[in-house]
Amino acid sequence: MVQSVPLYIEGEFRQSESKQWIDVTNPATNDAIAKLPCATEAEIDRAIAHAQAAFLEWKEVATPERARLMLNYQHLLKTHHDELANLLSFETGKTTVDAKGDVWRGIEVVEQAANVASLMMGETVENVATDIDSYSLIQPLGVCSGITPFNFPAMIPLWMFPMAIACGNTFVLKPSEQVPLTAMRLAELFEQAGAPKGVLQVVHGQKDQVDQLLAHPDIKTVSFVGSVPVAQYIYQTATTHFKRVQAFAGAKNHMVIMPDANKEQVINNLVGASVGAAGQRCMAISVAVFVGEANSWLPDLKAAMAKVTPGVWDDESAAYGPLISEAAKLRVVNLIEQGKQQGAICELDGRDCSVDGFEQGNWLAPTLFSGVTTEMVIYQQEIFGPVLLCMTVDSLEEAIALVNANPYGNGTSIFTACGAAARKYQHHIQVGQVGINVPIPVPLPFFSFTGWRGSFYGDLHAYGKQAVRFYTETKTVTARWFDDDIPAALNMTIQLR
Repeated sequence: MVQSVPLYIEGEFRQSESKQWIDVTNPATNDAIAKLPCATEAEIDRAIAHAQAAFLEWKEVATPERARLMLNYQHLLKTHHDELANLLSFETGKTTVDAKGDVWRGIEVVEQAANVASLMMGETVENVATDIDSYSLIQPLGVCSGITPFNFPAMIPLWMFPMAIACGNTFVLKPSEQVPLTAMRLAELFEQAGAPKGVLQVVHGQKDQVDQLLAHPDIKTVSFVGSVPVAQYIYQTATTHFKRVQAFAGAKNHMVIMPDANKEQVINNLVGASVGAAGQRCMAISVAVFVGEANSWLPDLKAAMAKVTPGVWDDESAAYGPLISEAAKLRVVNLIEQGKQQGAICELDGRDCSVDGFEQGNWLAPTLFSGVTTEMVIYQQEIFGPVLLCMTVDSLEEAIALVNANPYGNGTSIFTACGAAARKYQHHIQVGQVGINVPIPVPLPFFSFTGWRGSFYGDLHAYGKQAVRFYTETKTVTARWFDDDIPAALNMTIQLR
């Protein structure tokens, strides 16, 4: 049965009065599973007005009480963990294991929000001048907004509204129109946790609804995760309206493989990091850079990737699920064809892929290219599918230069047994998140998620049409040293400023 997705406005789940509705489809079958409204202008205005009214009361609530709300919420999320994962799999096509990870990483952020009191402490200095003391306070801003993507429908909304609300703000969430069901369940559980009416609103829609959030004078901040063109548009539009913005954009993440690395460890990590979640994650490894003799490992990598198959969410043998939509699949298929036409060697072509009983799904098997150059479209664009590009360089210095020349700077990793090489790489690489013998260096919530260059657009203040930067870039480096006998003898995280 196709359900109608409600709005969550003024503390109530209510059907929209909109005359514009969108089909929500199951990517494993392309069958419609829900109807989603594009909220009317009046509905969004009511949501923002109620969030603004709620803010005036919520900001006065004691910080420990706000923290206790998050303790209640994380308990409910853990209780309903498997239920949320099943719902998430249903609307995204993710495998059960992947969906559970999505939910759990969101829960970790809510746990961090329960520690909000220690995060909101100000600073005090006596006698900054004669008989004058100075102190700073950390205070909430007002109504915050979040625009979230399809690929992590639990984790990314939970990145946003729990932290904002714990700090005393209220929040308007606009989840992806492709995966709204998980977000609505998160809102239901938040209400059950004891959240006062109005601190969270959930509206639905597409560009027109987003534009209304970006321009509304009572929206103070905008958080976004998605593609580069949309991130740029949101950043430019929202800062023009004097809003604080953090917009996480696309990526082209490289893994550099030194000849002294553990070959089996490299191949296992590279396969999972490139095709896991069907490659639909901004921290996926999409380029393998083999240094020197390491390029002889390509046949082993090809053999390992050829064994990996997609499947439906409850198939325990499936490595990943379908792409989110027919349009997403078509885009990846076209990029694969462009790669072949531009001279890249297609070692594995995953376009001819089907899953028994689910032939109408958006399936792509692992695809592997070698002989890739920086001029090719498949290198220049984020593919966002289970496609891995292989390149070869003669030295670590060439690898560093290659990665630094790429317009994106979200994540990268190096696999090596040499501490000096690892230190040189993390020190000279111009990327926000660096893994050392770790394929995807995603930090835990008490560290920053720190994309650089074209992977992040964000400022604290904006003046007119010119955005002025007032932030400090942070690099998070996660290192794991191992040998054949002790696969993970030491884990080390270094925060560099």
